[in-house]
Amino acid sequence: MPRDQKHDPFFETNLARWDEAVAIHAASQGYDLQGYLRGEKTLYQVEMDEVGDVRGRTLLHLQCHFGMDTLNWARLGATVTGLDFSPSAVERARLLAQEVGIHDARFVLSNVYDAPAVLAEQFDIVYTGIGALNWLPDITAWARVVASFLKPGGFLYLYEGHPMAAAMDDEREDGALVVRYPYFEVERPIEWDDEHTYTDGPPLKNTRGFEWNHGLGEVVDAVLQAGLRLDFLHEHRDAAWQALPWMEPVHHVPDGSRHQRRTQWWLPAAQRDLAPLMYSLKATRPA
Repeated sequence: MPRDQKHDPFFETNLARWDEAVAIHAASQGYDLQGYLRGEKTLYQVEMDEVGDVRGRTLLHLQCHFGMDTLNWARLGATVTGLDFSPSAVERARLLAQEVGIHDARFVLSNVYDAPAVLAEQFDIVYTGIGALNWLPDITAWARVVASFLKPGGFLYLYEGHPMAAAMDDEREDGALVVRYPYFEVERPIEWDDEHTYTDGPPLKNTRGFEWNHGLGEVVDAVLQAGLRLDFLHEHRDAAWQALPWMEPVHHVPDGSRHQRRTQWWLPAAQRDLAPLMYSLKATRPA
């Protein structure tokens, strides 16, 4: 599959949708930009715990959208670079950096596969957040790009929706866990048409989208084949969003805390041990 997606109809359709979504997300209650400006809406606790201390380290965030999580790493002490394929997202991320007073943050316009052509340096950490890999057609090419950006001794950290959860039928009314979509990476993506994004806000004009699933073994193998050493792979019972309509909210935050406002979700008790919903992965480039 070619790495240059510029003239790929799937890529062009997804870009139009994401470019339009930036303004909707920035104004939404779901993203809560005003709370973010007050220092709320942090990274998920599992991300901060598993990545560890980032003070004085350089971090590249691939598929950064309009930069909230990128700048959260900067708030924790990292020197950050965010990369996204949406011009609107990059423009809004640069503005957000100014609004929160992080003047050394950098945001770069590129799709992931072309990123080595616009960024020459290497980083201590490459980070990819939730809901990113499903927009990429080729996980092996992605892993090669990641490895190319890591310094010797640097690491990739990934916190992502589990491919098993992505394969589930999310339109059932009986609450049964039934596989409906491909678990493995396939050439032709899943096509859907939805006039709303995953958060609140007005309808979109660009309603179509295309996504690819990537099996867990495919992701791990791609990382290993790219020359990285797997440090850990954790599967999680809770999710960062309501992936299935019968999932229930769970709050991991002590009462009175204002720093962790993001709701997580899990399956009803009878299903909680049946399927993973997310996974996290850390892999290091050998020194």
